[in-house]
Amino acid sequence: MVMSAPVYSQVGFGVKGGLSTTSLKMDDLKLNTDTTINAIKGANFGYHAGIFLRLGMMGVYVQPELLFTSRTNEYRIEDLENPATIVKQQFNQLDLPVMLGFKAGPVRINAGPSARLLINSPKDLINDPDYKTMIKNFTFGYQAGLGFDIIKKITVDLRYEGSLHKYQTQIQKSTGDKFKLDDRPNAFHLSIGFIF
Repeated sequence: MVMSAPVYSQVGFGVKGGLSTTSLKMDDLKLNTDTTINAIKGANFGYHAGIFLRLGMMGVYVQPELLFTSRTNEYRIEDLENPATIVKQQFNQLDLPVMLGFKAGPVRINAGPSARLLINSPKDLINDPDYKTMIKNFTFGYQAGLGFDIIKKITVDLRYEGSLHKYQTQIQKSTGDKFKLDDRPNAFHLSIGFIF
């Protein structure tokens, strides 16, 4: 992208940050006759911050970004022998969305793919050495949204993010039993940035 920057009539570099709300879509998972895992419906707040490059020409632009994102997912673990417990997993990751957009008056409309690289190890859902949660380190999704710029220096964006891959693929028992786990987080991102 940097090598091709001279082709574009407008080149901008910036920093951005903001808040995110994450919600999970997941079917209930039964590990055995006693234990059930389900995602808590509702939004959890997180944050994101990073840099972006905007390459524009004739009202159309490409905007690759590199963001640090932190989000928390919540699950309810129900066990007939114990009271129900809430487990929180924190996911810290590097996000690389590449947005393609165009201007419609003062409003920018954009969409594009987003890659995610997990950079921490969230704790297991089941606090038992016999159970291990298998987590994908690299996943793909997409983002789409609206934005506008103020005096060509301050940028505001609201985006929806969807997941094409599940974060956690399964829970594996030491006996070799595997239980499929399909949690796909979706998020809304509100960010404010500054263009240099």
